[in-house]
Amino acid sequence: MVFDKEVLTTGEVAKICNVAPRTVSKWFDSGSLKGYRIPGSRDRRIPASELVRFMRAHGIPLEGMNSGRTRVLIVDKEREVVDVLEKVLGEQTNYEVRSCVSAFQAGMECEKFKPHVVLMDLHVGDVDAKVFADSIRRNENLQFTKIVAMSGKLTDGQAMALKGQGFDSFLKKPFQVRQVVQAIEAATNLLAA
Repeated sequence: MVFDKEVLTTGEVAKICNVAPRTVSKWFDSGSLKGYRIPGSRDRRIPASELVRFMRAHGIPLEGMNSGRTRVLIVDKEREVVDVLEKVLGEQTNYEVRSCVSAFQAGMECEKFKPHVVLMDLHVGDVDAKVFADSIRRNENLQFTKIVAMSGKLTDGQAMALKGQGFDSFLKKPFQVRQVVQAIEAATNLLAA
């Protein structure tokens, strides 16, 4: 396994296991996941070897151990948008980035990659974006995946309505890379809530 840390925070364990940090805290507090508290603090630390043992014992896929990085899946039929986002996010962030040009491909990739954030163009065409978002929400292995909708065609009112349709946030095209990074960070910070 390619993992460069011997001790992990609850937030890092949450990203690896694709669960909320409070779930990791419950595992720790119940004694299921062994670790220690930082003296003089409430912060918990979990040795990587203990996490591997715990994941194996509970059937949690070990793919997340390959990187503690934020996993981002880009879904857009415009190949140039995908290429630019992959290149810039790959160079300017520590995200693990994959991409698809259809919702069908994205569904299959979500099963394997288990992204923390999906950046999805609402107009990919092969599957209605709301249907895609609903399928992510119903999948218990993807329940903490955040979906950021992207479009240049929606009014402000339509964009605001997306929250009620299974999307966590919205990016209006054209956007700057800084806005994309902020949307990803905001979405993954929801995991810590």
